[in-house]
Amino acid sequence: MEHAAPSDDPAPMHPAVDEEDTLTSATLDHRRSTMRSAAANFKRLEPPSPNHFRRLSVTPGPRTSFEEHSAKNLRRAVALRERWLYRPQVPEWVNYRKPRTTNEDVSSVFVSPPYDPFEPRLPPASDHVCQWYNGVVNVFTNRVNVMRRQPLIRGTKLHDFARDLVALSAIMNDPDTRSFCHRRLVLLQERFNMYLLLNDNQERLEQIAVPHRDFYNVSKVDVHVHHSSMTNQKHLLTFIKHKVKKFGNETVLANREDPNGKPLTLNQVFKSLDLQPHELSVDTLDVHADNTTFHRFDRFNLKYNPFGQSRLREVFMKTDNFIKGRYLAELTREVFEDLRSTKYQNSEYRISIYGRDAMEWDKLGTWFEDHRLFSHNVRWLIQIPRLFSIYRQMGRLNSFQDMLDNIFNPVFEATVDPGSHPQVSRLLQQIVGFDTVDDESQPQARVDLRRCGPPETWTSDENPPYSYYSFFIYSNLAVLNKLRESKGMNTFAYRPHAGEAGDIEHLASSFLLAHGINHGLNLKKSPVLQYLFYLTQMGIAMSPLSNNALFCELTKNPLPTFFQRGLNVTLSTDDPLQFAFTREPLMEEYSVAAQVWKLSNTDLCELARNSVLQSGFEACVKAAWLGKDWYKSGEAGNDISRTNVPSIRLCYRYETLLEELKLIYDDGVPRDIFVLPTFVYCGGGSYGDGMGDGENVRGGETVADGVEVGVEGDGHNGRRGVGNENDVIQRANYDGASLMSSAGVASDGQIM
Repeated sequence: MEHAAPSDDPAPMHPAVDEEDTLTSATLDHRRSTMRSAAANFKRLEPPSPNHFRRLSVTPGPRTSFEEHSAKNLRRAVALRERWLYRPQVPEWVNYRKPRTTNEDVSSVFVSPPYDPFEPRLPPASDHVCQWYNGVVNVFTNRVNVMRRQPLIRGTKLHDFARDLVALSAIMNDPDTRSFCHRRLVLLQERFNMYLLLNDNQERLEQIAVPHRDFYNVSKVDVHVHHSSMTNQKHLLTFIKHKVKKFGNETVLANREDPNGKPLTLNQVFKSLDLQPHELSVDTLDVHADNTTFHRFDRFNLKYNPFGQSRLREVFMKTDNFIKGRYLAELTREVFEDLRSTKYQNSEYRISIYGRDAMEWDKLGTWFEDHRLFSHNVRWLIQIPRLFSIYRQMGRLNSFQDMLDNIFNPVFEATVDPGSHPQVSRLLQQIVGFDTVDDESQPQARVDLRRCGPPETWTSDENPPYSYYSFFIYSNLAVLNKLRESKGMNTFAYRPHAGEAGDIEHLASSFLLAHGINHGLNLKKSPVLQYLFYLTQMGIAMSPLSNNALFCELTKNPLPTFFQRGLNVTLSTDDPLQFAFTREPLMEEYSVAAQVWKLSNTDLCELARNSVLQSGFEACVKAAWLGKDWYKSGEAGNDISRTNVPSIRLCYRYETLLEELKLIYDDGVPRDIFVLPTFVYCGGGSYGDGMGDGENVRGGETVADGVEVGVEGDGHNGRRGVGNENDVIQRANYDGASLMSSAGVASDGQIM
């Protein structure tokens, strides 16, 4: 007797799908169909409407004096951030330039930027004159206005920032506000869990109804990764062994023991270190973080030296060395090719400008140009290590102002007269932001910034505090952005390392000044700041694998909590050389997070979408990756065919945020506050005023007068600037107080 072969498929419980043209979610529920049957018939599945999902209604009760007091404090904190952030005259998505190429073979995966990274022609110079005053550049239209003391773009004052930082700290430490924010955050977390219980299947149905797209082929950006550790240990080892075997006789290093002697070949370098190529392994390479690096940032920094030798770091991992960074450039191009082969993974690498030498920018620009370093998948940030004290002790810097000169003078000069620094001018097209980095865990005495002098007076061997660094980096970026935008050039975001360890003041400074931050672990210690980050949807790039090796174990990492509560978080790799095992380190981060915290496919796709939004890629690129309305909030800005994020998820996120804003702003959703996601661009080529005068502060709140504009946007329009000749940067010797006035646009055309 013959028996039919057993089948893995369950017995059908409903008529064949051929009897109908479509399968709605209601039909599937009525027929008790499984998700498997829905997946098998995805072509006939209608996606659920984003407006029809199960909601949990929380009825507001009468407002208490405790809630009124807390809401007022939170409105003031948002107003402080509003007044400091740089506001582009035109948002990046308005009238942006399209990609340079529109060939059919250039798919939506590889989108050309609106600029040529190696364009030989440069815009002409303009007549602008830049002068330093109290550590911040002021820009004048021409030399005549310098004599008249009429700046076009004014700098900001450290005293004003210090005052607002104190005000924010007072709000953070207010007991009633802390209790209020904690309760709201817990409620947000519980509401998200209830949302998942009610709508998890509907999210999966909406994803199944989208053909082709899944987590693997949605665009994602590693928004926080250091260039010197961009690859994994096996890749670096293979690269080193290949160079030693094939090019061992190449001269690669100056002879330090005998300056007059012949430079050393690669074979001689390894012989001097008593190393043989066949003996090398990832264990002897010793660049991977282990249990000895936990809370030991000093030991972690030593992991940047292959085989524990600084000589090999200089040969293989430096841009400015005897071979002019050729090996590092070759390794970089190999990583570029890895990214291209994955198609949907992109990176924003951080490369250092130390501020110890006035020629650093020119050398870096030459390195990029000589080796033709550009990738459709990559943009760059400049990281500024906070190492003033080291260079001061070495005698390379006399004051903190010298460091600022070395960092910003070449950039202002290249903006005013691109021909003065042609390589720097072209490099700046690929730069999307600035960062400041160092060991935040180092103890440092709390310094009252109101008593600190200008940078030229900081001649001590002590390192300035974090907030001092942040203010002067940010303030000069603010001026630089306004100048570059006026000339049609791309601008830069400020996205510092903050909250990995150390004082909570680091996060407070960043809330006032930064577009987004990296790490942010210490937000779990401040419910007020955490709630403010939620209200403003400030970007947070977190690196759980890095944190697990250095400061915070995976089981204690706040990322899943932040995500459930609705903060704008994403995943990043930080240092693949120290933490990754494969040539796809970003996928390692996502896979570990998915397993440890049981993240769903929707969760992973939402994190990936957040990474693109936080990144500095141009508007035309974001439109290709996320959809043409990517900049809109909620479901209106979602194209599930590109993001694979169910619209009901973003609809829930936005509705919940609106409810919180209504609670804070007395049942009215503010539309004129730039730092809130509900901000509406009114057209007319400008965002409007309201960046310095207390009467103009958004949301009905006022703060102290006198603060000028700040920096935020990542309005990378990629446009070219034009101008005239004869521009200089010089140090002001007049009383800058006479230059300060209320913010906005003055009657004489000054940009405040």
